[in-house]
Amino acid sequence: MGKRGRSALKRGIGLLCVLLVAAAAVFAFSHRQEIRDHFAAAGFDPDPRVVEVMGELALTSSGERVFLATQPTIDGSQNFNEQCSEVDHSEHGHVLGCYTGERIHLFDVTDDRVEGIVEVTAAHELLHATYARLGEGDRAMLAPRLRTAYEELAEQDPRLRERMEVYEHLSEAAFANELHSVLGTEVRELPDWLEEHYAQWFEDRGALVDIFETYHSVFVDLQQQAESLETEMTALRGDIEARKAAYDDEVRRFNEDAAEFGARNERYEFSDAPEEFDRIRDELAQRRDALEQTLATLQADIDYYNGLGAQLKQLGELSSELDQQLNSDLAPVTTRPSD
Repeated sequence: MGKRGRSALKRGIGLLCVLLVAAAAVFAFSHRQEIRDHFAAAGFDPDPRVVEVMGELALTSSGERVFLATQPTIDGSQNFNEQCSEVDHSEHGHVLGCYTGERIHLFDVTDDRVEGIVEVTAAHELLHATYARLGEGDRAMLAPRLRTAYEELAEQDPRLRERMEVYEHLSEAAFANELHSVLGTEVRELPDWLEEHYAQWFEDRGALVDIFETYHSVFVDLQQQAESLETEMTALRGDIEARKAAYDDEVRRFNEDAAEFGARNERYEFSDAPEEFDRIRDELAQRRDALEQTLATLQADIDYYNGLGAQLKQLGELSSELDQQLNSDLAPVTTRPSD
């Protein structure tokens, strides 16, 4: 090969190297978030509780990468409140997790009655992290599609609209962000395009919804039982009050008639009419027996009403107990250093 040929070859190799470097730079720039996540996840050593929760989420490799890249913490102490202190607490209910400063923080609820609530909260916050990783253009296109899907779903399930009412004070962008997390973790039937969207991070989203419905049913059942008791008590109270008023009137009339009968007897008005005396006496005795039976029935219903009240009180105490389990403000103070 001549000198000119070798020179051309060198120029070709040099150009190829430049193109390869440029291509690598373009690839690195377009995938910079994935690369950052890869190194952040690789450098994170999750504690056993985080590993346990992540295992329950059945994440794809992409889902695991994002989850670990957020270097999640799970804490059942006041330290959680410090970690999530910047979160908007204007929503109803308790804050059980947050995605802030590119990290996920979860409140560790250990009550078996609401088993799975930490996992679903973790998935909810993970979807905040994935939403944040979308480009502005992608979020701008996704937000109206989420809103349209939501409106259609809420027509069939008013509970979903009630669920999202706590976010109505947010901007459209922030509302879409919350909607993205709620639909992905709490709603079973979704449009195919949205299922494909969530399949990027969850291998079995249906199993996640199963977990949500299981612990959510605890609160739904408590509410339904309380409402049923309140309805029954309201109707029974009205019936008892009406019957008690009628009973009191009947007792008053009985006492008046009995007093009149006694007065007539003292005036010897029945001396020549023993049959009339016996008739009135027997009639009063029958009325007294009927009143005693009415009183016994009333008392039984009052006792039943009080029993319903005791059940309602127990439900209230149970609801309050569960509420305390979810209230991070009541968590013990920790001596652990903040992560």
